[in-house]
Amino acid sequence: MASFAKIGLNNKVIEVLSVHNNELKDSNGVEQENIGIDFLTKLTGWAIWKQTSYNGNIRKNHAGIGYTYDEDRDAFIPQKPYNSWILNEETCLWEATVLKPDDGQKYIWNENTRQWDLNE
Repeated sequence: MASFAKIGLNNKVIEVLSVHNNELKDSNGVEQENIGIDFLTKLTGWAIWKQTSYNGNIRKNHAGIGYTYDEDRDAFIPQKPYNSWILNEETCLWEATVLKPDDGQKYIWNENTRQWDLNE
């Protein structure tokens, strides 16, 4: 199955649909994104779709509702969880400015102090 994100205002993902791979194949049996987009446009009447993938092979991250499609990066970017976090340009994921401790304990981000607090 192939996944496609429906893109709305401000490049926000408003829906994600799965399409059988057979619907993407051209006359040579090769899957083509534009064929999937044509299929969904005819099916739904909505024309702005972008293919996404669970394994991150297409557009960095699997799209989810509320994600943004960034045309310049050709990537789906999740909503920013905290104001202090920065975007990792390689993964297009948000990261804290302080590394999370790797000691096997559970931590939560404290935006007020901008550090990881032990989640007791």
